[in-house]
Amino acid sequence: MPLTMAKTGENNLIKKVGGKEEVRRFLENLGFVVGSPVMVVSQIQGNVIVNVKESRVAISREMANKIMI
Repeated sequence: MPLTMAKTGENNLIKKVGGKEEVRRFLENLGFVVGSPVMVVSQIQGNVIVNVKESRVAISREMANKIMI
């Protein structure tokens, strides 16, 4: 399921990062790599704030839909 459907405060593992090559590379640079843990901190109007690799990152709904957990 996409990251946008994750419950707040629940730990998940990234199973796949989709999208075009440049989008995947951008997300990988932020720390969204397959096998790494991710936790949704909050969702505001579909935009998501997540903890990934010991840092907090805000991404849009479109980006979050490309990350499968």
